[in-house]
Amino acid sequence: MFEFLRDLSSFVIALGVLITVHEYGHFWVARKNGVKVHRFAIGFGKPIWRFYDKHGTEFVIALIPLGGYVKMLDERVDDVKPEDKPYTFNNKSVYQRIAIVGAGPLANFLFAIFAFYLMFLVGVPSVKPIVGDVTENSIAANANITNKSEIIEVAGQTTRDWQDVNLALVANIGEPSIEIKTKEQGNVSATLHQLDTRDWKFEPEKASAIDSLGIQIFRPKILNEVGLVQEKSPAANAGFLLDDQIISIDNKQINGDWQKFTELIRTYPNQTIAIEVLRAGKVVVLTATPKAREVNGETQGYLGLSPKSEPYPSEYRIELSYGLYSALEQSLARTWQLIVLSFDMIGKLITGDVSVKNLSGPISIAQEAGNHAGYGFVYFLGFLALISINLGIINILPIPVLDGGHLVYYLIELLTGKPVSQKVQEIGFKFGTLAILGLMSIALFNDLSRL
Repeated sequence: MFEFLRDLSSFVIALGVLITVHEYGHFWVARKNGVKVHRFAIGFGKPIWRFYDKHGTEFVIALIPLGGYVKMLDERVDDVKPEDKPYTFNNKSVYQRIAIVGAGPLANFLFAIFAFYLMFLVGVPSVKPIVGDVTENSIAANANITNKSEIIEVAGQTTRDWQDVNLALVANIGEPSIEIKTKEQGNVSATLHQLDTRDWKFEPEKASAIDSLGIQIFRPKILNEVGLVQEKSPAANAGFLLDDQIISIDNKQINGDWQKFTELIRTYPNQTIAIEVLRAGKVVVLTATPKAREVNGETQGYLGLSPKSEPYPSEYRIELSYGLYSALEQSLARTWQLIVLSFDMIGKLITGDVSVKNLSGPISIAQEAGNHAGYGFVYFLGFLALISINLGIINILPIPVLDGGHLVYYLIELLTGKPVSQKVQEIGFKFGTLAILGLMSIALFNDLSRL
């Protein structure tokens, strides 16, 4: 129950902040250009809070926090008094309308810069990209990447941690080859590796970009002790507690090997088993029924336990922390990198280099919001920045009903000297609505299939 409430509250906070930022961009620029604003709304449906300012604008927080809007005075939808015509949106110049509409996505990008700036200023604990092992006959193995070497560069981009490595690899999906530079511990000189990625099969739902190349991230030693019991999982229902040590499953000894434990659990989908654990010096027998789930076309048992592990050695740890000026440089660079990467992924979705299975909806976003909130404030800031960038990019796509669709209409008006006809806009609205509903359906289906 705690995880659900954490995910839900983190999702509402994240979405509320980012929608407010987006809509405030529209609102602020509209006000600066002399447009009368009737309503500034966060959420849809029944208002749960409202306030009127001295200009008569109604500020509303509504029940369903899945969007927002700024309602401006407009002759096309309102009965406007003659004296109010100068304050209508439709009577503003094309350049003013472009500024008002474009201000929403711009506000999201500016917020991302600010959030990343705070994150880098406070400092982010991370892990150096030191290879734990390399899978035999993999793309990485064929390029002679070795274990215990540190990846210092991918496709010309410096990599400080595994997130940098992953982002750089994802940016090069579809390329016939990728250059990776590594450095052996204690060595100054670097080694250049040319990875042949023509046959690279990257399926995010099965493995990360790093794993799919055969590079195994170094992990500290896993201990035979329960470190996490997922709520409402088969393990929770069976009565597992933190610090329990696994002894056996149906009289099959584990011998302190957590990997052996998980492999055995996978062989018992929907089967009731007896699990012996050592708890506070006493042997306790628990009865559990691992839940069945599909993994790569195979039915496997799932219990809902995670083990404890030893801490990372000091030479593997890194703190990404910068001064006032350097943090701004880093935040600008990270924001630009993610904007470019997002557009690149959209292009690869269209060409088929990236599967639509990668699209995520509200359930995945809520889970990620909860996870990042659980990791700590700086990680939640990074998550907010990432989602803010995605929200900005989605809104400037040239799809009618989105900000980007309106911007296309205004650019056509600039080029032709006359506004796009109402009939064309109505057809575009219907097309845009269908396109958005289609994408949302795919994203929601992906979310449900991951549960």
